[in-house]
Amino acid sequence: MATAQGTALAVELREVAGSRAARRLRRTGNVPGILYGGGEEPVAFQVDSRLLRHTLAHAHAVIELSVDGAAGTPVVVKEIIRHPVSGETLHIDMLRVRLDQSISATVILDLVGADEAPGVKEGGVLEQVTRELNIEALPGDIPDVIQYDVSGVQIGDTITLEAVSAPSGVTLTDDPETVVATVTPPKLQLEAEEEIEEETELVAEGETGEEAEGEAEESAGGDGGEGAAEGE
Repeated sequence: MATAQGTALAVELREVAGSRAARRLRRTGNVPGILYGGGEEPVAFQVDSRLLRHTLAHAHAVIELSVDGAAGTPVVVKEIIRHPVSGETLHIDMLRVRLDQSISATVILDLVGADEAPGVKEGGVLEQVTRELNIEALPGDIPDVIQYDVSGVQIGDTITLEAVSAPSGVTLTDDPETVVATVTPPKLQLEAEEEIEEETELVAEGETGEEAEGEAEESAGGDGGEGAAEGE
């Protein structure tokens, strides 16, 4: 359900009774969670897993959380713990926020236009090194994702965070020199260059060896001639 502030989510209070109780809760199709921050006491809650999944899929950064039918409180998702295999949500932490105060958050970085990039068309490999960005913004200004257009990258390019523009009201807090993505030559091209370098080194070593042998023969020949002359 959408509200003026964001998406609404209704949850129920729960008793904190250890990991065994949390497992029983999950078996009934619910997800345990904790609401904290805002100068108030933490509140343990439970929420239907399907409702939570649907809400998170359609929500923006701010969610209006209602506990046991009380008035909604603006919150943001602080942490989600998922099952390493199934991806099922095992636990969720939510943080109370004030809409007039900036908070720290992480946002997904989405690289767009890769298929049009000259470096990729030429066979280069685009590797995204940084997938999440740390930001500061008012809760209502936190974007779902920050996009960066890589349609102009060439082979050999290195993109740093300095090139990424944040939306209005959002401050990027990571080091501007943080590497975001690189475009490396095709693997076959790299292997061919390495082979050429190895062959060049072998040829150079061979020529050096031949020169040394030639110098040794000349030296030996010269010594023999002088000895013969002296014998005469």
